[in-house]
Amino acid sequence: MPTIGVAVAIPEPYASFLQERREAFGDPLAYAIPPHVTLLPPTAVAGDDLAEVEAHLAAVAARHTPFEIVLESTGTFRPVSPVVFVQLTEGVAECEALESEIRTGPVARELDFDYHPHVTIAHNISEEELDAAFVDLDDFSVSFAVPAIHLYHHGEDDVWRPVKAFDLRGS
Repeated sequence: MPTIGVAVAIPEPYASFLQERREAFGDPLAYAIPPHVTLLPPTAVAGDDLAEVEAHLAAVAARHTPFEIVLESTGTFRPVSPVVFVQLTEGVAECEALESEIRTGPVARELDFDYHPHVTIAHNISEEELDAAFVDLDDFSVSFAVPAIHLYHHGEDDVWRPVKAFDLRGS
């Protein structure tokens, strides 16, 4: 069964910058997971259900308008989870609305943790490396438009790749 995810893709040049920083912190998944804001975490779906999932995502996207995300500073889920992330200071409500609507129908599922939109920059590395990531990007600040959401597939090589964009077309 294929594993999919849905996310807001981080645009260039910010995506490359965050990916390079993640690699510099020692995160072995730096180039397997493109920088993103998760809207649907990894979810296994039957191959013959992919068309229904894509139709669901198109319908959700059609009901939502483009929006702006502002990323500023860092946060962490420690001690619960060894993760350091860049925080969203704008676009949180829009991501929450998308996430709750996406996680229905053919991809309805429970979450392991409450939804908290963020961009992971370090995960499952040493405490010292997590501390370094937390400090290094403390002054990070960018904003960008979000015109679409993206469906990702998890490849046999363990790399996540965007395979289809769904334009936000609501009014």
